[in-house]
Amino acid sequence: MTAAVLAWALTQIECGHKVVMASVVETSGSVPGKVGARLAMRSSDESWVGTVGGAGLEMMVLKRSRSMLIEHHLPAGEVLTFGLNKGAKGYEVTPLDSLCGGRVTLSLEVLVPMPHVLLIGGGHCAQAIAPALDALGWSHSIHDTREDFCNSETFPNANHHLHMGIDSFVSHHSAEVLSQYSDVLFLGHDWSEDQTRLLGMLTCLQAEGASMNGQDAPRIGVIGSRSKWQAFEKAAKGIGVTEDTLAQVICPIGVHIGAESPQEIAVAVVAQILASYKGVNPLEPTWRD
Repeated sequence: MTAAVLAWALTQIECGHKVVMASVVETSGSVPGKVGARLAMRSSDESWVGTVGGAGLEMMVLKRSRSMLIEHHLPAGEVLTFGLNKGAKGYEVTPLDSLCGGRVTLSLEVLVPMPHVLLIGGGHCAQAIAPALDALGWSHSIHDTREDFCNSETFPNANHHLHMGIDSFVSHHSAEVLSQYSDVLFLGHDWSEDQTRLLGMLTCLQAEGASMNGQDAPRIGVIGSRSKWQAFEKAAKGIGVTEDTLAQVICPIGVHIGAESPQEIAVAVVAQILASYKGVNPLEPTWRD
């Protein structure tokens, strides 16, 4: 059972879902779940596998797991001790209405997937960004309509090489499929291709009511000038994309450091993603300010 729970949790993380792993780490007396018993819950629909003993103990653990998935966007953990009778005492013990009479201590850990960035357009900027993502141990996938810019030679470490037409890309990338990515970067060589992709993606996510925060749905960033964004914005509004949805799109992308070359842009973009992942505002003063 333990191996199955761990394998399930790893699969969920690889699919972009947060997971809470609850593990029995210490017991005394009569308890339903022995040391090593595990339960895991994923963020997308709060489904879970495994057991830490069932009954009231498990209900309490499931309740706390749900809360932790909501409260924490970064790795976190806590240790809880339950006394399995309603008269259990001690400041560190939560009493349960149980007749087992023992005591059980569990660790609850929030496991957060590393960023997985979908690079749309395999040109110079994407080719500079990809190795920067590799250096951090993050994942990336690549999409381009041009085969030479979407293959294992150009992007040897990409999880997925999505060489396909625009219509196929838009129809394939439902909200569920997009949920595997933490970020989507529009870096295409053809503005009209990027516009079609972007409008399809925004329409899909808006219909699902998904928030583009890197948790419910990927953060979306678009490279380009003011005039390019204004054209995209006008086209999006023309098909019913709301101001609230458009406001969630990051354009221009990257921390403002005067980046010009593809390599400089890669530094700026990866720094921005890192700040979002860590929940840090790079403009906030440091301890010396």
